[in-house]
Amino acid sequence: MLADKTMLATILAHLHIAYDVIEHPPLHTSLAADEFMVKRPGTRLKNLFLRDNEGKQHFLVITAHNKQLDLKTLSKQQGLSRLGFASSERLARFLKVAPGCVSMLALLNDKQNQVSLWVDQDIWHGDLFHCHPFENTQTWLLNKSDLEIFFNHTKHQPRVVFLPSR
Repeated sequence: MLADKTMLATILAHLHIAYDVIEHPPLHTSLAADEFMVKRPGTRLKNLFLRDNEGKQHFLVITAHNKQLDLKTLSKQQGLSRLGFASSERLARFLKVAPGCVSMLALLNDKQNQVSLWVDQDIWHGDLFHCHPFENTQTWLLNKSDLEIFFNHTKHQPRVVFLPSR
């Protein structure tokens, strides 16, 4: 079963986390967002759900919307077997969202903390971030300090890393 954004909104309210909402047509990729979006504040993100070659470790990797990651170099840098994209089935199992709907907020659904969060050091200096609330017809704008409260709640501490580009 996929996650429900109403539950997410309730938890954010409980944590006293405010956010702005942007409604838009379904956006499955950061490139699709370029076609529909007007200029808006904050850092647009690309959210990649990856796994190691054996499928034993899973990573939610967050970077700038227009950055092309070099997964081979990243794998070597992190001392991991080849990193690749996780299947939509794994995405549904671990984060309870469909492809094109993943964001840092989906970590709420990883109750066993099986997904590691890696955030690109190039974007972590920002103070306002764009996140899908389990679906891709809205973008919620959250402050970095509120995201840190959220990460404490989910017990997912971001690992800020250098993410190599192609």
